[in-house]
Amino acid sequence: MNRSGITHAVAGLLALALLCGGACEAFAQASSALDIPLLKLQSQANGGQSLSLSLQTLALMSALTLLPSLLLVTTSFTRIIITLSILRQALGTQQTPPNQILVGLALFMTLFVMTPTFREINDTAFTPYTKGEIAIEEAGTRTTTVMKKFMLRQTRESDLMLLADLQGDAKYDSPDAVPIQVVIPAFIMSELRTAFTIGFLLFLPFLVIDIVVASILMSLGMMMLSPTLVSLPFKLLLFVIVDGWSAMITSLIESFARL
Repeated sequence: MNRSGITHAVAGLLALALLCGGACEAFAQASSALDIPLLKLQSQANGGQSLSLSLQTLALMSALTLLPSLLLVTTSFTRIIITLSILRQALGTQQTPPNQILVGLALFMTLFVMTPTFREINDTAFTPYTKGEIAIEEAGTRTTTVMKKFMLRQTRESDLMLLADLQGDAKYDSPDAVPIQVVIPAFIMSELRTAFTIGFLLFLPFLVIDIVVASILMSLGMMMLSPTLVSLPFKLLLFVIVDGWSAMITSLIESFARL
């Protein structure tokens, strides 16, 4: 990845923290009654109000603590890490690859998939905010809009309707009308369903190998020999011959391309 792509990705991750920036104004209004200068709202020439720079910095640093959770539930990380974990279980290799390797691979695959979204966040929200062209509330709104657009592309309509019914909402007129508290859980449900579907398809060829090996061992009377121990080399050989890592990573990335 070139330097421009890394810059956009890092800026996008920082801009994710602005998702909770909309709560800062209410916090500042409540604290202004305490006469704390640090938490004051500043009046603008056009009659509006903006948060003081100190409060913006405090809110941004506090919001950064939410980045791990945002990374898990609003990006492609969930689908990727679950699929990788199921693949390892299907191979029967126990802790190989180790968790650190799987998480690292999932993080960089997430960065690869989310780069266009992060670039859009950087261009529409983060850069204007750092230049002082928009307030933190507007930056948070723009960031939420971009992330919601990505999540809605990957979310099944049935999951959205389920969450909408549970909340008591009628049918939404447009994607922009769907509230974020409905989009995020619906997106997670869709990602879990997709990940388990991919995992089921990954399990099938390895399950066939286990069944064949177990049948052969039973017919030879080797009931004391573990079928898993014997089938493991054959599963690894099959995975290497078909270039399993490349095929799986390609399929995972392409699964996010649907509109």
